[in-house]
Amino acid sequence: MQMYPFKEIEERWQKRWEKQKLYLTPDPPKKKYYMLVMFAYTSGDIHIGHFRNYIIGDVIARYKTMNGFDVLHPFGWDAFGLPAEEAAIKHGVNPEEWALKNIEVSRKTIQKSGVSFDWEREVITCLPDYYKWTQWMFLRLYENNLAYRGKSFVNWCPHCNTVLANEQVVGRRCWRCEHEVTKKELSQWFFKITAYIQRLLSDLFKLKDWPEPIKIMQRNWIGKSEGTEIDFTIEGTGEKISVFTTRSDTIYGVTFMAISPENPLLQKLNIEPKYKKDVDDYIRKSAFRNEAERVSAAEKDGVFTGRFAINPLSGEKIQLWVADYVVGTYGTGIVMGVPGHDQRDFEFCKKYKIPIKVVIQPKGLTFSPNKMKKAYVEPGVMVNSDRFNGLWSEKGIEKITEYVELKKLGRKKINYKLRDWLISRQRFWGAPIPMIHCEKCGMVPVPEKDLPVLLPKSNIDFFPKGRSPLADVDEFIKTTCPKCKGKAKRDPDTMDTFVCSSWYLFRYTDPKNKNQPFAKKKVSRWLPVDKYIGGAEHATGHLLYFRFFTKFLHDIGYLSVDEPAIELFNHGMVLDSKGEVMSKSKGNAVSPIDLMNQKGVDVSRIAVYFAAPSEKEILWTGEGITGASRFLNKIYNLAQKVKPKDLNYNIKFNDLTDTEKTTYRKLHQTIKKVNEDIETLQFNTAIASMMEFLNLFSSISSDSRIYTYCLKNLIQLLAPFAPHLAEELWEKLGFKQSVFKSKWPAYDKDAVIEELVTIVVQVNGKLRTSFEVPLNTDKEKIERIALENEKIKKFTKDKRVLKTIFIPNKLINLVVG
Repeated sequence: MQMYPFKEIEERWQKRWEKQKLYLTPDPPKKKYYMLVMFAYTSGDIHIGHFRNYIIGDVIARYKTMNGFDVLHPFGWDAFGLPAEEAAIKHGVNPEEWALKNIEVSRKTIQKSGVSFDWEREVITCLPDYYKWTQWMFLRLYENNLAYRGKSFVNWCPHCNTVLANEQVVGRRCWRCEHEVTKKELSQWFFKITAYIQRLLSDLFKLKDWPEPIKIMQRNWIGKSEGTEIDFTIEGTGEKISVFTTRSDTIYGVTFMAISPENPLLQKLNIEPKYKKDVDDYIRKSAFRNEAERVSAAEKDGVFTGRFAINPLSGEKIQLWVADYVVGTYGTGIVMGVPGHDQRDFEFCKKYKIPIKVVIQPKGLTFSPNKMKKAYVEPGVMVNSDRFNGLWSEKGIEKITEYVELKKLGRKKINYKLRDWLISRQRFWGAPIPMIHCEKCGMVPVPEKDLPVLLPKSNIDFFPKGRSPLADVDEFIKTTCPKCKGKAKRDPDTMDTFVCSSWYLFRYTDPKNKNQPFAKKKVSRWLPVDKYIGGAEHATGHLLYFRFFTKFLHDIGYLSVDEPAIELFNHGMVLDSKGEVMSKSKGNAVSPIDLMNQKGVDVSRIAVYFAAPSEKEILWTGEGITGASRFLNKIYNLAQKVKPKDLNYNIKFNDLTDTEKTTYRKLHQTIKKVNEDIETLQFNTAIASMMEFLNLFSSISSDSRIYTYCLKNLIQLLAPFAPHLAEELWEKLGFKQSVFKSKWPAYDKDAVIEELVTIVVQVNGKLRTSFEVPLNTDKEKIERIALENEKIKKFTKDKRVLKTIFIPNKLINLVVG
């Protein structure tokens, strides 16, 4: 078999595509389709995992183009962030220089892969023409009271010397450097995402074509709880402290209360000296544990403060403890301990010998607190609960809530786990926060006419010091107050890179606009995104933030939609041969550029598509390369037999021979199958169906009247997967325009219906049954069907098939003994 000259073919067609501007977006579109893949970090050249992501989207973009859609298929670079700044420290270069160099390398790799991106719409988030509008977004949020500065305990990475959002802490470690994260109190900038919390939750129902696991993760991350807030008082002072609970029916069973270590209440308790040292030590120790570790710890711990609160319903004294399993940012940062009816509280009380009370028990049973082996957490009858005795506990929740509201001892309350989005970063390489601090005027936003606030180009010490490097750059930090014209200072912090990625999909619709982030008319032509492809790891980060931005921009009149994407698809990761996640830092990333140079772009693409369904992980060993190469070479060699006189596609089914009819029928079944598989991104089975057809097609003569017809349709089916070879063979057939200007083949609905024949089944020469199968079903399949038939099993039970006599399309005789 002749090996096709992939280098020559791929270079030729990439030059032609560029010259023809084949992938330039038709704008305005007549029939729009917005195909978006998540843009890339600039941490070096792309690896095989990125390659998979981009070529998955490319199949959809090309397929939709051939189906008559005007496709927007853009690409860009998430170029701010820690990787570039760390490289600047390590190599002594400016992070902009490092990022842009990586972009240049990665861009060439992606372009070589043949992905049909419209490069004229490329965005780079670290360039002023982009981050000017990131700063504009900040100002719009600020003027709508959705950006504010406040003090809080934050996740702090001592290695990166920067703040991390909750989503960037993975297993108590920094998502970037994997060092342990601690807590630190700082003044920070926040976006008030909680103002949109209910809409972010309730509008998940609109996202019918998003993976259910993503919606579940977002629902859990938002964490809505409906319950009751009850007011206790501190013994001796009468100061009120409020506690949120979803189980107000257990209020009479409270024997202690747990306060989060960061709760300001602890500083007001006037803790006696004999308790204070232990409390202070515990608070310091807790600062070195992140929320995830505190909440998930198998054994909870705490320290008694020596103080008590008064239960507003029972009047009983309640021990006050400090315990770090309580999260300071959820509810009031205080929880009531009900050991009789909460297993966590039960274990805590057993550990510290705190009393246990039973206030709910099953009908007809009586629990003794001293004999309980575990908490009773199911519904039951209320006992030891004063006027509420005898109520079913679920009714008790309702009645106690009504009672505390009537007596002004509490209120109905809805709580959420989601906190406001912390966007401050104490690093250089990010979009500067466009705010000015004036001693006279306070905080003043940078006027829009003065945007962008540019990063300085020189005299930067990037080494982390626990504050932004910008704080030490006079040329940046010193400025004039826009209000009083007096001396002032710029805000030294930069924005979280997730801010940049929360609106990039809108900029793609109008990337060269110098006067606004995007024109409303242009963005309305393309939004929402029709299909968005990226990793599931962004479920509670980017995929939540860009929904927030979309809703905000909709509310202030810049967008006509309030959800960014109709369909979300999560591709599977590419793991190395040992099953480990590929990354540059681990040194196990496989470069697609080497693969493409050695084996060809289209072979590399086919191998990746064929390795697994698009949503599944791939264990990359490179073993699929040989099969992919054999497949494409076979098509190439069959196409060499085509003669110009064969360009007649007027096929009449009834005029075909039986072999041609079988081939014609199989072709249209393949067209139907590939259609269905592309729509569901099952590219491995789409390629398998083409391979299956190719095996049948290769057996017919090139003189057959359907040879070129079949080849033409096969090339069109192949085009989204192996675009270079498809273009080459399409031209060989005599077509002048690109195969991507051709209309996607439609299948013959009559032909896809199998022609059936009746197979007579004999056992030892005697007729036993018959069944229908598709014409030309092979012997092995018919024998398997026969042996599984219940009527046949009666005659073959405990016997062995000695011989099989098979007459195609007519009879099978099983000789048994």
